[in-house]
Amino acid sequence: MPRRMFGDIEEPSAKVGTRQWYTVPLSILLHSALVVAMIIVPLLASNVLPTLPAATMFVTMPAPPPPPPPAPRTPAAPAARVEINPAVAPVDAPRTIAPEPLVDARVLTTAVEAAPAGLLSGVEVGRMELAPPTPAPPAPQPPPAPVRVGIGIKPPQKIAHVDPVYPLIAQTARVQGTVIIEATIGVDGTVTDARILRSVALLDQAALDAVKQWRYTPTLLNGQPVPVIMTVTVSFALR
Repeated sequence: MPRRMFGDIEEPSAKVGTRQWYTVPLSILLHSALVVAMIIVPLLASNVLPTLPAATMFVTMPAPPPPPPPAPRTPAAPAARVEINPAVAPVDAPRTIAPEPLVDARVLTTAVEAAPAGLLSGVEVGRMELAPPTPAPPAPQPPPAPVRVGIGIKPPQKIAHVDPVYPLIAQTARVQGTVIIEATIGVDGTVTDARILRSVALLDQAALDAVKQWRYTPTLLNGQPVPVIMTVTVSFALR
């Protein structure tokens, strides 16, 4: 039994060297013929494929047409000659200032003698005398400066008095007192300016409004009315 188990190894059914000698060369020849056929057949069928110019004819764009020839140039018309009137004022500023022509005195004398007698532009022709100039109007006199009432200047007399209006807020707050004002009296006796010298809260404006309505007699200095500065008082008292 063990002998038959290893019988195929000891005596195999297929033995090496049973093939014929021409098997290998014939196989190489057949493979070579197959490779040559795969190379030669595409080359023989190359006339079936489209050539390069035929294939690119549908791909490339047609060349653009050549540009049209330039139009012939017409000769430019000659510029019209413009005549310049020498009497017209120039538009452009001159680069240099030409000297004025000199007038001969003899020619001027002859022209004046030939002109008719009479006045021409303020000059009497024939005698060449200038007309008298018009006198200038006199300059306005500056207003006289106000003078302060004192030695030699008597205070003006009051001819119109207006009582001040006691402010209601000052009455409610029980505010009273005397406001001192420096007043400037014009040449006509009216109060032209007033300012507070001593103030009392809530009463200053009422005092100013009353003083500006007062009227005085004009003050004379050397026989001429002058404005004066004087001090006035306005008193406020609760009843």
